Amino acid sequence: MLANILHEALGQAATALFTGAESGVLSTVAWSSAQDSRLVAAGGTFANLAAALVFWLVLQSAAHISVRWRFLLLLGLAFNVFDGTGYFLFSGVTNFGDWAAVIAGLPAHRLWRSLLIVAGIASYYAAVVVVVGALVRYAGVPRNSAQRLTRLTVIPYFSAVLLSCAAALLNPLGMTLMWVSALPATAGAHSGLLSMRYYIPKAAMPERPSKAIERGHAWVVTAGVLCLPFIFVLGRGITLRR
Repeated sequence: MLANILHEALGQAATALFTGAESGVLSTVAWSSAQDSRLVAAGGTFANLAAALVFWLVLQSAAHISVRWRFLLLLGLAFNVFDGTGYFLFSGVTNFGDWAAVIAGLPAHRLWRSLLIVAGIASYYAAVVVVVGALVRYAGVPRNSAQRLTRLTVIPYFSAVLLSCAAALLNPLGMTLMWVSALPATAGAHSGLLSMRYYIPKAAMPERPSKAIERGHAWVVTAGVLCLPFIFVLGRGITLRR
C-alpha cells in the first residue's frame, strides 16, 4: 500500500499539481489529469527509488529495534525498489506505462526502449541481491534456511497481488487497468521476492540475532483496517485539485 501511494500520489499526483495541473483523478492504478508530462510519468519511479533508499539507510542504522520492525523496513525497501527498477524493464518490453510515456516522441525510439530494457535488467538484478542480502543480515535469517526464506517472501508477494487486484477492481478507468497495470505491477514487478533466495551474496551473514517473527494480532488488525480505505476509497478513485 505504501509503495503504491508513494508512486501514484506523491510521485505523480503531487508532481502534476505542483507543475501546473489544476485537478486529476487518483486511484491505486493510475493518476490521470489533462496536464500530465514526462516529469509526471517519471515521478512515480523516482518516488519509489527515493523511498527505497530511505528504508535501506534506516534499516542499516536501526540496530536496536525489534525483528518485526526490521522486517517491515525490509519489505518497504523490497516493494519500493522492485517497483522502481521493474518499471524500466516493463515499459521497455511492452512499450506501455510510465516510462513508455517518458520516451514517447523521442528520436531513436527503439534505442531508448533497448536502453530501458538493459537498465531494467541490470537494476532489477542489483535490487534482488540487495534485498535478499538485507533479509539475511538484518532479519537474521540463515542463508541455508530455505523454508523460512520462502515463507518470508511468498506471503508478502501473494498478499500484495491480492490487495492490488482487489483495489483495482473498483478503479474508475475500467477493468482493463487491472490487467495491464495492477497485475503486472505486483505479480511481475515483485516476482523478485519468489526467486531471490537463489541470489544470496556469499558474504551475507546474519548480523543480528536470528529470531522467529511471531504473529502479532495488533499488526494484523492494523493492516486490515488500512486495507479498507485503500480498496474502497483510493481504489474507487478520488479527485484532487490544486
